[in-house]
Amino acid sequence: MRARILLSCLAAVLTLLVAAPAEAGPTRTPAERAREIATALAKDPLYIDPAYKTALPANLQEDVSKKAGALGYPVYTMVLPLTPSDEFQGQEQNVLTLVMDALKRPGLYVVVDGGSRFPWYEAKNVPQVTEEKLDASRTRALEDTGYDAGPTEVLARMYELLAQPGIPKTSKRPSGPVSPVLDPEGRGWGVALWIVGGLVVLVGLGLVLGRRRGAGRGKTFRIPPHVAATVAAERRRRLTRETNAELTTLGSQLAALPATAGAGLVHQHQQAALDGHAAASKVLDSSPDLVGLVGAMVLLDKARREYAAAVAVAADRKIDAVPDLCAFNPLHGRSSGRPTKVESDGTTLTLPLCNECRQALKHKSAPASLPGKDGPYWHDDSLWARTFFGTTGDDLAAAVSRGELRR
Repeated sequence: MRARILLSCLAAVLTLLVAAPAEAGPTRTPAERAREIATALAKDPLYIDPAYKTALPANLQEDVSKKAGALGYPVYTMVLPLTPSDEFQGQEQNVLTLVMDALKRPGLYVVVDGGSRFPWYEAKNVPQVTEEKLDASRTRALEDTGYDAGPTEVLARMYELLAQPGIPKTSKRPSGPVSPVLDPEGRGWGVALWIVGGLVVLVGLGLVLGRRRGAGRGKTFRIPPHVAATVAAERRRRLTRETNAELTTLGSQLAALPATAGAGLVHQHQQAALDGHAAASKVLDSSPDLVGLVGAMVLLDKARREYAAAVAVAADRKIDAVPDLCAFNPLHGRSSGRPTKVESDGTTLTLPLCNECRQALKHKSAPASLPGKDGPYWHDDSLWARTFFGTTGDDLAAAVSRGELRR
C-alpha cells in the first residue's frame, strides 16, 4: 500500500513538472513575447500556451474555435499562464495592448489566465459588436458555467452568447426538477412532511451536540495574529519589489522619449506620465502601509497609460482605451463594463469596479475590499479613501504633489 501511494505521488509530481512552463532560455522582452503570440495567432486564432496545451481537452479547444469562428468577425483568443514575474507582469491588459499592436489586425481580442475563468477582451475596429453586449455576454457566461468551469468552457459560452441576437440577460437557473415526493398534488406529500419533520429533529440534535463538543474542543480555527502579520509583511515586501522594478522600468522609458514642449497632445500625455511617475516615487519613499503601497501602484498604472498614450499620439495611432483599476480593491485588476453607481446615505458615487465586486453589490453582499486600519480602506481618513484611489475625478498625482498625502 505504501509503495502504491509513493508511486501515485511520484506520478503527480512528474505530471506537474511536465506541465510547468520551461524557464530555461533567454529572457524575452514584452514586445518579443507579444510578437511570438501574434505570429501564432496569424496561423491559428486560438493560442494556448504550451503550459496548458496538454491540460485542456481537444474537444473543448475545438468548441471554442468553432463558436468563435461562427461570429462573422475575427476573434483572437489567448489562454496564458499569467504571473507578476512574466513578460506582461501578470496583467491581461498588457497582453491585449501589446498583442494588438503586434498583430495589427481588426478583431475581438480575448485573453484569459489558464488558472482562472475570467476573460478580458478588447475590440479593435469591430462595428458588429458593442461594449454593452460584450460585457453582458461575459457576465452571463460566467453565471451559466459555474465557478468550477475551466477557461475554455467560459469562452465557448461567451462566444455562443455573442452569436445570439440582442443583449443577453442574467441567467435564472432552475432549482432542479420537482421531486414526486415533494409534489403537493401527489400522494407523497404526507411522506414529505415526515421527512422534513425528521430532518428538523436531526438538525436540532446536531446543533445541541455541536455546541457541547464545541465547548470542549475550542473555537473555530483562526490564523494566529503573529502568522497573519508575517504573511502581510511578506506580501508588502513582494509588492514593494515589484512596484520599485516597474518604477525603474517606466523611468527609463520616459527618459528615452524625445523632449516635447508646448500645449501639444504628446506633451500633455508625456507630462502626465512624468507627474504620475514622480508621485509614485514620492509615495514609495514615505514607507507606506499596504494601502499607500497600492496607491503608488495606482499612480504608476496611470503613468504607464499616459506613457502609452504619448507614444501612440507620436506615432499617429489611436489611443487605446484602458479601464481603470477596481476602486474597491485595485489589486483585483481592471474594472469591467461601465462604471457602477454606488449609493449610501444619500450620496451616489460612480466607480469603476471589477466583475466580482459588482456582482457582490448586486447580490447585496460586501465586496472584498482592500483592508485599511479598521475595516475597508475607505473608512480611513486618507487621500486614497477620499478619492477612491483617484477614481472620483481628482487628479491623484497633483494631490500628492500638493502635499495632501500627509493630511
